[in-house]
Amino acid sequence: MPNETSNLQSVFTSVLDGLNEASHAQVPRISLKEVGTVSAVFNGVAKVTGLSHVGFEELLQFEGGYLGLAYDLDENEVGVVLLEDCALIKAGMEVERTGRVVDVPVGDGLLGRVVNAQAKPLDGLGEIRYRERLPIEREAPAIMDRAPVTLPLQTGIKVIDALIPIGHGQRELILGDRQIGKSAIAIDTIINQKNKDVVCVYCAIGQRSSSVAKVIAELKEKGAMDYTVVMVVEGYESPGLRYIAPYAATSIAEDFMYRGRKVLIVYDDLTNHARAYRELSLLLHRPPGREAFPGDIFYIHAKLLERATHLHERLGGGSLTALPIIETDAQDISAYIPTNLISITDGQIILSSDLFEKGNLPAVDVGKSVSRVGGKAQLTAYREVTGNLKLSYAQFEELEAFARFGTQLDESTRHILEHGKRIRWCLNQTRLDPLATHVQIFILLAFTEGLLDQIPINRLEEAEKSLRQAGEEMTAAVQQQIAGGKKMPPETKSLLIDIAKKTLAKMGDKVVE
Repeated sequence: MPNETSNLQSVFTSVLDGLNEASHAQVPRISLKEVGTVSAVFNGVAKVTGLSHVGFEELLQFEGGYLGLAYDLDENEVGVVLLEDCALIKAGMEVERTGRVVDVPVGDGLLGRVVNAQAKPLDGLGEIRYRERLPIEREAPAIMDRAPVTLPLQTGIKVIDALIPIGHGQRELILGDRQIGKSAIAIDTIINQKNKDVVCVYCAIGQRSSSVAKVIAELKEKGAMDYTVVMVVEGYESPGLRYIAPYAATSIAEDFMYRGRKVLIVYDDLTNHARAYRELSLLLHRPPGREAFPGDIFYIHAKLLERATHLHERLGGGSLTALPIIETDAQDISAYIPTNLISITDGQIILSSDLFEKGNLPAVDVGKSVSRVGGKAQLTAYREVTGNLKLSYAQFEELEAFARFGTQLDESTRHILEHGKRIRWCLNQTRLDPLATHVQIFILLAFTEGLLDQIPINRLEEAEKSLRQAGEEMTAAVQQQIAGGKKMPPETKSLLIDIAKKTLAKMGDKVVE
């Protein structure tokens, strides 16, 4: 018994000594928390009282872990944009400051993934491995940190690459009415970046689930998901998520750009983004302006698109090319949001409902579309082959409109009309079928040289397939001479014309010599 008692005393003594040491080593820490209370909840917006020191766009946390964005800082209350389902937020809930802004994970682990506006996975492939987290709102690069747009971004679409070229670091607006192929142009451009070392980010804002699922399926089918990040915010989700989505997608893209990569980002579409911001602003009782949009609607799109650029070589030489999409009503490009975006971007691709109804796809209105920067980055071979094609095509359209009155036409005018019809047919292209640069130039050369003027319209598809096959079978040396970026040697051009004539001669039709 005495031995057991002494053992218990020694154990008790050692435990007590350990507790004393731990208590002396423990340094008490005092942390201050500023907590407010929800006073009212609207559709996507909450009013909070008691947060007198909260910062603009600071991230707030509600009971249950729900998040919001402090957006209106009034003297007595704070207007909070909810980033969750507003049905989960109730009046009387406590709200706590986090001391940080909204941020998203970035890094190579996002490639091939489908995420929401907070970069949380939606594809069921597990957690996302990321390099770091970056705030969604970041300052655009300074003027001295930018470099000229000199490298072409090939879309694989003949009418764009030849007549409305886009360069890496450019902001090219795509606008048109509903369901006439705006998204199709952007998706084809993403597909054409395969094996070109270009990272793509597709941001779907307020789209239908079926439309987004179709886009993802097409990207997977063409092997484009390997280098693409898809961010999805559906139409039924809170306006706060629709508002932050393009900024979050841009931060993901910027991470690749600042690491020296070439990046393409598609905003599909900024019409829904503007509507979400209008909804939030009206709920926060901000004064409405034209078409009920708030006065700073221009600023929120300008600060977004200014982040797209081509960086100087001392910063890695990366680039971020933006393709914002805007929906018009009855081809009205003079509406508020379209005119804002046209003034911000470096050019626009305008799609025509009339061309779409006639079956001319992609329905690009060549006369109204323009690229203010990409021409400097366009391959020399395109300029040699197309020349003044845009002007002559516009003249053809005017002549065609005049000919509808039934006026008798002379032989030369009829020849111009027949040649113009074939050029317009040549600029048509099926979806999800981008063409390699050398094949495009070869086909365009055959059409512009008039080699297909004697071939009936109903056989042009067969003729183009033959030309495409011949272009794809060219040797690597010839392909390099065509698409190498330098002026195409005269002998190469003559060789291409001879190949085209021989290819068309096999069809049994008369070819212009």
